[in-house]
Amino acid sequence: TFSLSTTVSACEKGGEWEKALQLLNLMVQRLVERSIITFNAAITACDKGAEWEKALQLFYEMMRSIGRPDTISFSTAISACEKGGKWQRALHIFGEMAHDKVQLDTITFTATISSCEAACMNGKALELYNMMPHCKVDSDMITFSAVIRACDHGVLDDAVQLFHSLAQSKESSTRLLSMLRSAPA
Repeated sequence: TFSLSTTVSACEKGGEWEKALQLLNLMVQRLVERSIITFNAAITACDKGAEWEKALQLFYEMMRSIGRPDTISFSTAISACEKGGKWQRALHIFGEMAHDKVQLDTITFTATISSCEAACMNGKALELYNMMPHCKVDSDMITFSAVIRACDHGVLDDAVQLFHSLAQSKESSTRLLSMLRSAPA
């Protein structure tokens, strides 16, 4: 069990999605229990390999076989949707996550915002960004960049307003300055 799970994790790190799927199938054949960690590693391998459909198949298979996914599972499924240009699926999975009361985090919000940004769904990206404080989730430079890029798709005024609203409060302006200082040149 341990060696198969460890090998699936190694496939994830190497982006070897096909091998990860083969190992998961081997685990089923040998009646070896697949854990959430093993599934997450295989989903991530598919995500890295730009195999969004396979990542989602594994995500839903995991739900059927071992129960509720965790934050990593949801985030990786959303990331796969983003890379596959499936913003509506990303939003649906994000909604499932919130409905199932799975902990939302910066990575989940950022991946969902990025999927909206890629589809020029600037209003939805801003809506998600504005939800973050209500969910007690902090944004980071990657989140902020995704929202600004989304605003660049037609609502530059929203980007300027967003920048100004962040700069108004001391806490937000300190966070914004910190994010800007840590940004690559």
